[in-house]
Amino acid sequence: MKKYTAQPISAEKYRLGESPFYDPRYSRLSWVDILEGKIYSRYADGRTEFFDMEQFVGAAVPLERSMGFAAAGTDGLYIVENGKKSLLCDLKGVYEPFLRSNDAKADPKGRLWFGSSCADDSHEAQGALYRYDGIVCVMQDNTKISNGMAWNSAKDRFFFSDSLYYGVFAYIYDNESGEISGRSRLFDVENGVPDGMCIDSNDNLWVAVWDGHRIECRSSRTGEKLAEVEVAAKRPTSCAFGGDDMQTLYITTSGDGLDGEYDGCLFACRVDAAGKAPDKAVIL
Repeated sequence: MKKYTAQPISAEKYRLGESPFYDPRYSRLSWVDILEGKIYSRYADGRTEFFDMEQFVGAAVPLERSMGFAAAGTDGLYIVENGKKSLLCDLKGVYEPFLRSNDAKADPKGRLWFGSSCADDSHEAQGALYRYDGIVCVMQDNTKISNGMAWNSAKDRFFFSDSLYYGVFAYIYDNESGEISGRSRLFDVENGVPDGMCIDSNDNLWVAVWDGHRIECRSSRTGEKLAEVEVAAKRPTSCAFGGDDMQTLYITTSGDGLDGEYDGCLFACRVDAAGKAPDKAVIL
C-alpha cells in the first residue's frame, strides 16, 4: 500500500475547516470554516480573501456562471457573488431548529446536493441528504452526519459517507433524473470517522478520517484500501484535488478544542493520482 505524508501550507488555523474545492478557471482553492461562518478563497499568488456568512456555513460550491458560490447555510441555501449573499432557498421548513447544513457538492448535471447535521452536541446525531434543483428533495433519510459525496466518471454510481454509521455507501445513480437507488455499504472505516471525500480520475475515493490523522484512498469498486496520506492533525475533515496538473491533494482540518501544532491548518500532498475539476453548481 502506497503511503504519503501531507505538509501544512499555511500557519493560519481554522476552527472547523471543510468543503475544499480547487477551481482551475481561477487557480483558486476555496474552503469554509463552518463554525466561524466564513468562505475562504486562496489564489496562486498567495492572496487570501474571505466572505462572512454571519451564520454556520457547511459548504460553498463553485458556481458555473461566475466566480461565486452556492453556500449551504444554517437556515438556507445562498448565492454568494460580488461580495453579497442572496437567499436561494429557505430551509427553515426543512430543517429542525437544531440542525444546520453540512457538506455539499454539485452533481454532474449541476444540481446541488447537501446534507444536514446537528448544530450542537445537545441532540442525538441525526439528519438527511438532500438535492436541490429548484425544489428540495430528500435523497437519503435517517442519516447521522451527512458528509462526503462523489460521482464516478461513468456517471452511474454515487458515493456517500455517513460519518456516525462509520462507513461509505454506494448507490446506483441516474444522471438524467438525479435519482439514487440500491444503497450498499462499500466499506467500513476503523480507528476514526469517515468525513469528506473526493474522487480521482481512476474512480478511486480519497476519504478524510476524522480522529484518524489520515486520508484513505479506497477503490470505489471493491472498497479495498490502496493508499494512505498521513496528516499531522488529529481531525482531517475533507480533501480535494488541485494544482495545474490536478495531482495535489488539498486537505482541510478542524482545530476546534484541539491544541496540536497543526490542528486546524490547511495541508497539501503530491500523490500518484490525478483528480478532475469539480462539478459546478448550475441548476439554481
